[in-house]
Amino acid sequence: SHIGFILLALSINSIESIQAFFFYIMQYSVSNLNAFIILLTIGYSFLGWKRERNNQENTSNQDHTEKDLKDKNLSPIQLIHQLKGYFYMNPLLAISLAITLFSFIGVPPLLGFFAKQIILSAALDNGYVFMSLLAILTSVISAVYYLVVIQEIFFEKPEYTKENNKDRCAENLNNSILSDSSTPTITLSSSLTGKISILTLTILLFIFIPKEIMGLTNIMSMLLFYN
Repeated sequence: SHIGFILLALSINSIESIQAFFFYIMQYSVSNLNAFIILLTIGYSFLGWKRERNNQENTSNQDHTEKDLKDKNLSPIQLIHQLKGYFYMNPLLAISLAITLFSFIGVPPLLGFFAKQIILSAALDNGYVFMSLLAILTSVISAVYYLVVIQEIFFEKPEYTKENNKDRCAENLNNSILSDSSTPTITLSSSLTGKISILTLTILLFIFIPKEIMGLTNIMSMLLFYN
C-alpha cells in the first residue's frame, strides 16, 4: 500500500507530485523508525515479565514456541498476540505505538494523513481519478491489519505477571531498560525515551510545524524536476 502511494506520486511526474513523493518518503521513514524502536523496546521489556498459563492445552507446542522466542538471535516480538494487553503493562509506550500505526493508516491530523492527502491531491489535479480511488481502497484494506494490532494492545487482557528478580532483568537488558519489581510499570532509559518521544511528537504535532518540512521537500522537488 505504501509503495503504491510512492509509485503513484512518481508516475504523475509534476512538481507537486515529486514534492509529495519526497514528503511521503520522509514521513514513512520517521514512522517506520519509531515503530521499530518501540517494538524492540516492548520485546526486550518482556524479559521482566513471565507468561501465565490458565490451561494445559498444547503445552508442548507452547513450550517449544516460547523457547524459540527467547532465542537471542531472534527478534523478541514475532507474533501479534505477544502484544496482547500491553496497554495495561506500559500505557505510554502502547499509546506511542498506536499513534504511529494510526499515522500509517492516514488518520488526521497525524503526519501520515497529510502525506497521503498531498499525493491524492496531486493525482486528482492530473486526472488520475481511478488510481486515487484505488489508493484509497488499498489504504482502507491495510487499515484493517493495523487495527488488529491496536485491538490486541488495548482491548485484550495481558497474559503476563511481574518477575521478582530486578537484578536479572537489569543484567539482561544491559541497563537500557530498568524494571521495578514492586510496580507493573517499565521505566525506560532517558536516551531511549527521548528518541521515542521526539519521533512520536513529530508524527502527532506536524500540523503545527508544517512550513519547514514542506519547504525542504519543495526545494528538493524543484531541483529534481528541473534537472
